[in-house]
Amino acid sequence: MQDRTEESVSATPTSSSDRPTRMLRLPEVMHRVGIRRSTIYKRMSEGSFPTPKHLGPRCVAWLETDIDEWIDGVSIRGT
Repeated sequence: MQDRTEESVSATPTSSSDRPTRMLRLPEVMHRVGIRRSTIYKRMSEGSFPTPKHLGPRCVAWLETDIDEWIDGVSIRGT
């Protein structure tokens, strides 16, 4: 019985890095970061915002981890 408990604990994700990677489309990215589309693309061209991954000819999405890291970086620089 004790072995079973140890197995279930070790199989449980322990941090956010253990979560599966999600892809975020532009509306969700805008909602999370609080800036509009034009500002996101301007900052991407300046190299100060993560670039999206191309999912198709006219479809892009950002890695959730990239957006979370960018938000954390802005929070640290802003304090």
